[in-house]
Amino acid sequence: MAHPHDNQFKRRRLDGDNGGQFDASNGPYIRFKPTTPREWTVSVALPTSVIADCATREQRTTYAGRIARACAVFSVDEIVIYDDSPPAQRPASVDHHDYTGDTDAAHFLEHLITYLEAPPFMRKTLFPLHPNLRSQGLLPNMDMPHHPHKDEWMPYREGLTLDTPPRGGKGTVVDIGMPSTVTINDTIPPKTRLTLKMPLDKSGVAEPVHPAAPRTDAGYFWGFTVRKASTLSNVFTQSPYEDGYDLSIGTSERGRPVSEIFPGHKEADFKHCLIAFGGPRGLEYAAMNDPELGELGIQGPRTRELFDNWVNVLPGQGSRNIRTDEAMLIGLMSLRHLWDSS
Repeated sequence: MAHPHDNQFKRRRLDGDNGGQFDASNGPYIRFKPTTPREWTVSVALPTSVIADCATREQRTTYAGRIARACAVFSVDEIVIYDDSPPAQRPASVDHHDYTGDTDAAHFLEHLITYLEAPPFMRKTLFPLHPNLRSQGLLPNMDMPHHPHKDEWMPYREGLTLDTPPRGGKGTVVDIGMPSTVTINDTIPPKTRLTLKMPLDKSGVAEPVHPAAPRTDAGYFWGFTVRKASTLSNVFTQSPYEDGYDLSIGTSERGRPVSEIFPGHKEADFKHCLIAFGGPRGLEYAAMNDPELGELGIQGPRTRELFDNWVNVLPGQGSRNIRTDEAMLIGLMSLRHLWDSS
């Protein structure tokens, strides 16, 4: 029989799976707790061919949603969509307005995944009506730390500047997805996305900061960037990090088991880690369709030379093929101990 004070206790304090707490006497619910501030990042690369077998726009849309969800759950910082189709089948411009076949897949995937990364309250403004978004109702809820929740407090917020005149005539009014807007001292054009550091008390003023500040200064996972690469080799050569990726991992059923290459639960020492996944025909297919790699003779079995490590995320698989979205979940779970010993 339940104790008569149980319900009263539950109203005063709720514990989440990750230790998030709500204490009615002390303040709002804190669902996401910061870790150690970090400069290091984890990136995932996947090919356009992942949606080659999707017969409808609805199937392509839900596939993009699964990719974004996997990267959100595992706190991935960067998603790279690379084109692994034969050069003759690639479009003259990657910025097509609609998905009409494999050659437009890069734009389609980038568009939907970027849409999902944005906080829901600003999507209507930042993403006008577009054919790629016709089935957006099938996309999943992301619930990342930078997506606002009215019952949660966060020291940072994502905001969208408005053209509303501020009180006093100075500064900029910013929508942060909450019942009340905030005003910052800076003058910024409307419809601009900002990352804000929130004041500790009501008398303070929110301050625009670098989009990476929640991660580098406080240790929060704060969503992911999305970029396109025209080839597999350009995943590396166009890296946004000055010194590129100092730990690269290629996944293949022809690789060695993760347990052999990365035994135990010891964290890896890296600044920027890249985990690359292949499509239905593997990373070798991407290398075969990469002119620059062809000139270097990196084809077939030599594809593994692109990476520091060549791993099999699931030896002894019970199906002839593992889909890329499945491989991502399995691989990120298997490799997570490299950067997270918790």
